[in-house]
Amino acid sequence: MGASTVVNDLAIRYGFQVIGAVVILIVGAIAARWIGSLADRRLRKGTMEPPMRILIVRVVRVVVFAVAIVAALDKFGVQIAPLIAGIGVAGIGIGFALQGVLSNVVAGLTIIMTKPFRVGEFIAVAGVNGEVIHIDLPSTVLIHADRSRVIVPNKKIVGEILHNFGLIRQLTITVGVGDSADLSPALSAVQDVLARNPRVLKDPAPTVGVSAIGDAGIRIAVGPWTRGADVGAVEAELYQALIEEFRGRAIGMGVPRREIRVVNGTPATAAAR
Repeated sequence: MGASTVVNDLAIRYGFQVIGAVVILIVGAIAARWIGSLADRRLRKGTMEPPMRILIVRVVRVVVFAVAIVAALDKFGVQIAPLIAGIGVAGIGIGFALQGVLSNVVAGLTIIMTKPFRVGEFIAVAGVNGEVIHIDLPSTVLIHADRSRVIVPNKKIVGEILHNFGLIRQLTITVGVGDSADLSPALSAVQDVLARNPRVLKDPAPTVGVSAIGDAGIRIAVGPWTRGADVGAVEAELYQALIEEFRGRAIGMGVPRREIRVVNGTPATAAAR
């Protein structure tokens, strides 16, 4: 009976406080989610970058829920000032232990504020390359040509040489014709192949012209523009289409040739153009 009496006394004394604290936390969580969603909808109407918008929404939710936690602790008569001071001291120790993580977060804030690249652009940095699909505080996620994901810590990006290709890239393709071939049909065939490929952009216009003359004949450089994500597919499609087009129009493709001459019964090899 003594133990039961103590339990009843504690339940009467602190029961309503516990219930009130739980209710405050539940209301705080709901309010944090609702206010965060409201802020997200408002920010989406502007021109703010997605990473910055996500960061602001997260901060708003954390602040609202933190206020709910303070209010819940107040129900038990907890002194907030000493608690905050203790959290601050603990935060310093945690900061030293998580220097690498914090450096990534600071680098992420730098990327979000300075915008050296954006989601959808193709970049090369720290020995890797790919299309940017997500920018977060600790890391940036790229998708590689083979559809694998590359997660780059943000501290590896800030301060390094970064090549931003943007949303489009220019390919460099070469095709050869014989040195005695008529260039006009060959150039026309290249233009027709480029015009038929839906992945090749019309603006900027592709560049087509003679790039070199050598043992293999005349080299024609083809420089079409395409989306960064389509580079691999377009290159393979164009090479196949160019071969088929040249064969269909009976245009000889320049390849290295050798002719063998027999001089006094001894073979002698000479390059033939």
